[in-house]
Amino acid sequence: MKDILRRLTLHEKLSRSEAKQILVDITQDKYPAEQIASFVTVFLMRSISVEELSGFRDALLEICVKVDIGDMPSIDVCGTGGDGKNTFNISTVSSFVVAGAGYKVTKHGNKSVSSNCGSSDVLHSLGYTFTNDGDTLLKQLDQAGICYLHAPYFHPALKSVAPVRKALGLKTFFNMLGPLVNPASPSHQLVGVFDLKLLRLYEALYRNIKTKHTILHGMDGYDEISLTGPTKVVSHNRGVGLVSSLDLGLPDYQEKDLYGGETIDEAKKIFLDILDNKGTPAQQDVVLANSAMAIDCFKEKSDLATSLSEARESLASGKARKALEKLLSLT
Repeated sequence: MKDILRRLTLHEKLSRSEAKQILVDITQDKYPAEQIASFVTVFLMRSISVEELSGFRDALLEICVKVDIGDMPSIDVCGTGGDGKNTFNISTVSSFVVAGAGYKVTKHGNKSVSSNCGSSDVLHSLGYTFTNDGDTLLKQLDQAGICYLHAPYFHPALKSVAPVRKALGLKTFFNMLGPLVNPASPSHQLVGVFDLKLLRLYEALYRNIKTKHTILHGMDGYDEISLTGPTKVVSHNRGVGLVSSLDLGLPDYQEKDLYGGETIDEAKKIFLDILDNKGTPAQQDVVLANSAMAIDCFKEKSDLATSLSEARESLASGKARKALEKLLSLT
């Protein structure tokens, strides 16, 4: 590792194969925490390359606990995190709206690293029991339309870097990797990223991945559609462009309207209020916007108006809430 760190301080970049091997070695506890922290910090100070990110992804997919869902079309709805906005759990609520609309969701997530409440935190608080048992997950996917993949259960090798990530408390390349290493290998992906550089990086990486995808970046710094400003979108079915509140027929909101609270209990209340159609207009509309983009990802030709209508019906009818209740009953 010392030689690798020396090369990195000289602004050298790793090849894909080197990046893969180094991350495999890290997960096998071959390096002390101090060297791992130094390695991770390098990528906080300079941009990661497509080759490096691809190599890290290769490593995690190779050593993860895989989930076989056959050729069933499904989608993961998640953000990289690390935007520092402390919003409520937008992608997690949206996942249930998408499931309620009749689409299969293989949601990959984790506990909070750089926010107050992660997707795993809120689901655990609701009584969901994490599992990596394939039969259980397939049953949940079949009957509830959604299953949840708690990352540590599928990437146990990352246990060695968890203390380093928590101690740093900053976005790292592991935030970048989360959406790319779903162990169910979903056919579709809605992913939000925290900056434009990462959007371009994802765009380049997805050119070599079969996954049908929509990548989002709020131009004012969000890793999702926030309705606080325009969102840059890169999608297999709509190309590259900007989506605004006007395009969705929804109002503009302010950053304070999306605040997720300070505690897990506050996050849970917001989560349930939205599914019960009791959230604030901003909370309901932001979930609808992101759900619509996820539903739209399934379409060969983008049709946001229809996708938004499907999302609205799922939420208003209570189907999204029922997807949550069914999932919890199967845990």
